[in-house]
Amino acid sequence: MKYYRIKEFAKLIGKTPQTLRIWDEKGIFKPDHISEGGHRYYSEKQLNDFLKIKHNINKTKKTIGYCRVSSRKQKNDLERQIEYVKQYLIAQGKPFEIITDIGSVINYNKKGLNELLDKIINEEIDKIVVLYKDRLLRFGFELIENIANKFGVTIEIIDNTEKTDEEELTEDLIQIITVFSSKLNGKRAHKAKKIIHQLKEEDNNDKNI
Repeated sequence: MKYYRIKEFAKLIGKTPQTLRIWDEKGIFKPDHISEGGHRYYSEKQLNDFLKIKHNINKTKKTIGYCRVSSRKQKNDLERQIEYVKQYLIAQGKPFEIITDIGSVINYNKKGLNELLDKIINEEIDKIVVLYKDRLLRFGFELIENIANKFGVTIEIIDNTEKTDEEELTEDLIQIITVFSSKLNGKRAHKAKKIIHQLKEEDNNDKNI
C-alpha cells in the first residue's frame, strides 16, 4: 500500500499540513502511523476514504442568497431584495437558503455575515448569490471573496451594472458619515446629518441630468 507524508497528503485532500496536525492532536483524523523520526504517514486507503466522504459532502452543499440593507427603515427594500434573489435561485433549481442582515456595509460584525462566514469555513455551501456587490460588503469585498475561494465557494452577483467613480465615491461618503454620525450628539450630529442630506441631493441631481 502507498503511503504519503503529511505535506503531500494535505495537498491531495485540499488542506494544509497544520490542519492535519490539529486534527491529529484533537483525535479528529489521525495518520496511519508515525515513524521513529516523528513523521506522520497517511495511507492510500485513508486518501480514498477521505475523498469519498468529501465528494458526498459536496453533493449536499447549498447556495446562499445574501440580502442586506443599512437600516430598519429599509424593510420594504429588504423584502423586495429577498424576493428577487429567491426567484433567481428557484429558477436555478438547486437547494438554497436566504441569509439577511440589517446594518452598515462597514459593520463587519453583523449576525448574518458571521453566519455566512461560518458556513463557508465549515464547507456547507458552494455558492453565494447577492443582488449587488455592495450588498455583501462595500469595503473588504475582496477579502471575503478570497476566503470564499480558499474553500471552493464562488460569489455570484446578479446585477453587475457599473457605477461611475462619482457615484461610488458619494455612496462611500454617505455610508461613512452615517456610521460616525450615529455616535455624535447635539450640533455635531445635526451637522453630519445635514452633510448626508446634501450629498444625497447632489447625487440625485446628477442622476437626473
